[in-house]
Amino acid sequence: MKQREKFGSRLGFILISAGCAIGLGNVYRFPIITGAYGGALFVLVYLAFLLLLGIPVMCAELSVGRASQRSIATSFEQLEKPGQKWHLMKYFGIAGNYLLMMCYTVIASWMLIYFFKYLQGDILSVQGADQLGALFGETVSNTGMQFLSTYATIVLCFLVCSLGLQKGVERITKVMMIALFALIIGLAIYCCTLDGVGEGLKFYLVPSLDRLKDVNIGTVISAAMGQSFFTLSVGIGSIAIFGSYIDKNRSLMGEAVTITALDTFIALASGFIVFPACFTFAGGVNAEASSVGATFLFTTLSSIFNSMPGGRIFGILFFLFMVFAAYSTVIAVFENIMSFWIERTNLSRPVIALINVGLMMVLTVPAILSLGPWSGFTIGGLAIIDLEDFAVSNLFLPIGSLLYVVFCTTRYGWGWKNFYAEVNTGNGLKFPRWIRPYMTFVLPVIILVLLVISVL
Repeated sequence: MKQREKFGSRLGFILISAGCAIGLGNVYRFPIITGAYGGALFVLVYLAFLLLLGIPVMCAELSVGRASQRSIATSFEQLEKPGQKWHLMKYFGIAGNYLLMMCYTVIASWMLIYFFKYLQGDILSVQGADQLGALFGETVSNTGMQFLSTYATIVLCFLVCSLGLQKGVERITKVMMIALFALIIGLAIYCCTLDGVGEGLKFYLVPSLDRLKDVNIGTVISAAMGQSFFTLSVGIGSIAIFGSYIDKNRSLMGEAVTITALDTFIALASGFIVFPACFTFAGGVNAEASSVGATFLFTTLSSIFNSMPGGRIFGILFFLFMVFAAYSTVIAVFENIMSFWIERTNLSRPVIALINVGLMMVLTVPAILSLGPWSGFTIGGLAIIDLEDFAVSNLFLPIGSLLYVVFCTTRYGWGWKNFYAEVNTGNGLKFPRWIRPYMTFVLPVIILVLLVISVL
């Protein structure tokens, strides 16, 4: 096998790993469920679950990647004991990566479409959430436009991966992530100068007993648990691949905390955009946590942009930020797919990218058509694109995370001793030894409970 590529800097590893974790749900989903479930109280519960769930699983996945110096294609083969069958995990993991991209690239393309809509300025004449909702329906059901924008997303992101780890993935993603942070900080600062900033931030950050009366405390806990677990994109090897590209100078606990902190920062900062804008131009928040989806961006928020001074510029910058957030995740997952092929074949990066561009163009067809000609076809009440998203979020991520935890903590896999040595190698924050009983016995049960709840 060829000598494995490495990141050119620790900053590259941190930003790219954070880019994989930071997704569209950070912006449209997190602020709303925070507001609906008690504001600051929900944030505290959410942060607690990040510590209890997200960081330990991320440490396990990063450890497998760095110790094996391989992607999910061969990482378990490198670490498993003779006679074990953990190498079969590669089929589960790569299936999860492809399934995620079958729907996520389509959703990412919506950000690209709306960026150009605000760039052109025509969308500013559409006023009100209802009219914008109709426009969104027309946009996503325009099959030709969906194919064009989705295929452009696939080609652009695989092109970045084809250039190599340092020259392509690291260089481009670093620029996107730095721009992403600059955009969200700038937009948040602007929104905090709006007239409704006081009421908006009170709604967002101050616990409200009145709002808590309307929801069950169990619902709050399960929502916080689910958001903290799924926000980091762990379980299908998308984080492990970046662990395989780094050296042993830094402890993985410290790196996991840094990545989680950046992901949480984007989620929290989005609330400083959404709530002041909602309370200034829309008289408050009219969406419920249980019903907020991606359409919230294109209806409620777009109606706000269209009614505010300088709304065109704000819309351009906001959807440019969304493009960066979406594409950073797509590039990260595509890099995992590329590495899988590199380890299983003798093909070059450009050839692998070309093959997978064609493959993804075929695999995204059902999701695209489910928005138009196949919109009446459902399975279990879900359209194809929603079914793909459900399968990844509610099955592949929790099951994969469970397998990583069991592999790293029990004698039936790699084992606690090996995991503990790897995660603490290098300078930085150390993984505590006393956490072993929790990692071995409690965390798997929590993940199983979350799996059952999410499916039901």
